[in-house]
Formats: sequence, C-alpha cells, structure tokens
Amino acid sequence: MTGFGKALVQLPLKKITVEIKSLNSKNLDLSVRLPQPYKEKELEIRNVIAQQLERGKVECSVFIEVTGEETSATLNAPIVKAYIAQMKNIIPDADATELMKMAVRMPDALKVERCELDEQEWNEIVKVLNQALVNINEFRRQEGEKLGNDFVNRVSSIRSSMKEIEGYEEDRIKTVKDRLLQNLKELEVNIDESRYAQEVVYYIEKLDINEEKVRLTNHLDYFLETMNANEHAGRKLGFIAQEMGREINTMGSKSNHSEMQKLVVKMKDELEKIKEQVLNIL
Repeated sequence: MTGFGKALVQLPLKKITVEIKSLNSKNLDLSVRLPQPYKEKELEIRNVIAQQLERGKVECSVFIEVTGEETSATLNAPIVKAYIAQMKNIIPDADATELMKMAVRMPDALKVERCELDEQEWNEIVKVLNQALVNINEFRRQEGEKLGNDFVNRVSSIRSSMKEIEGYEEDRIKTVKDRLLQNLKELEVNIDESRYAQEVVYYIEKLDINEEKVRLTNHLDYFLETMNANEHAGRKLGFIAQEMGREINTMGSKSNHSEMQKLVVKMKDELEKIKEQVLNIL
C-alpha cells in the first residue's frame, strides 16, 4: 500500500533526515539512496526496513545537512595554482579573482577526505530510520482503515439493493402470469388450466433468483471475513469479487423487470469500485 514516513535528528554538526515512500507492489521492491559516508551501511539499512515492511515498492532516502563549521572538503592548493598559472599564460592580463573563480570549478580542485562513520552517529541514524518506519506504517494503517470502511459501505450497499429486489419479485411473477394469459387469449385457443399452471411454474423456475441471492450473501460475508483476517488477502479478495460478479450478472439476466434491472446496475457499479480498490492491495 502507499505510504510516507519521515523522521530527523539534529546532531552537533549536522542534521540527518530519513524519508521512506512506498507504492503498491505484490512483493518488497526496495531502493536505498545514501550519502557516500553511509554507503557501507546499505545492507544493514535494507535489513532493518525488510523486517518492518513486507510489501511495496519502497524508496528510502537519507539526507545530510551540515549545520556546523566542519567540512570534509578542502582546496587542493597545488592543483588550483597550476590551473591559474596555465590560464595566465593564455590570458596574461586576466583578473586574478576571475581566474580563481574558474580554477576552483576545474576537476580535482577540491579534495574530499573520506569520513569514517562513528558508532554513536550510526546508532542515531538507526533510531531515526526506525521512527520513519513507525510513521510510514501508521500512515499505511490509516489508509488501510479508510479502505476497509469503504469496502464495508459498498458491501452494505449491495446487500441493500439485493433486499430491495425482493420487493419486486411478486410483481414480476404476476407480470409473467398475465403475459402468458394474454398471449393465449390472443391466439384464441381454449386454455387448459393445468397446462397453463405448468407453464407458469416453468417460467417462474427459470426466473427464480433465490439461489443467486443465497450465494451472493455468502460471498459478501466471506469478503468481509477475509478482509478482517490478519493476512495479505488481496488476491483472495479479488477472487471473491469475481464470484460476486457472477451472481449479480445472473440475477440481472433473470430479473426481467425494469426496477430490478436498475438495482442490478447499482450493484454492479458498487462491485466495480470494490474491484478497483482491491487492485491496490494485490
């Protein structure tokens, strides 16, 4: 799931900031961006993150802001003087300040001394990293809670529509009976009441949606049960949503009633929104 976590620590001479971002992914796809002094600790940082984030396309970035007077970069005086001398040979009357500005931008004008990462500083970085992980997990928990509430509301909406459908079933049966009777009258034939009753039963059985309603109810219950289980259930929720769709489609094909069709369309719309959200947690 998507998320963002940030934490920082102020040390005597520098401020260290850790940012962790995550996007949806089936597995843990981790990238780590570190300043040069911390490169040797990349494997340890990856291990710390992997212990707390099991899934997601995760990007961890560590930033250093120097707040004191200490610096690891110094001018490489012999190189700078050599550059200035060469440029004076080319332009003898050039301004010395301008030559200096050009020289310090040339290759190797600065010497950067490798700084060893002391244990105390590393311990502070681990604390900040763990705090950033706590923050991103809280962010993801809140997002998951919102998503869960959305699922509950949409499942409830499908149940309500299914309940409303029941109010039209008697009217639909009456319509079927009246239509059959009208067709027989238009044919101007004698009506065999027994045969007529058999035909009515036949059509009613073809249009009966009780089995679909029972199965859909079971799927809705199972969807919520799976959603609340302590496991990564995105794929399973996707399968259940497919089964829900089959029952709703069958109900639509059997409805043979304009108001029932409207309710089926509403159920399909809610299910499509559920499927869209499920894709975010696969």
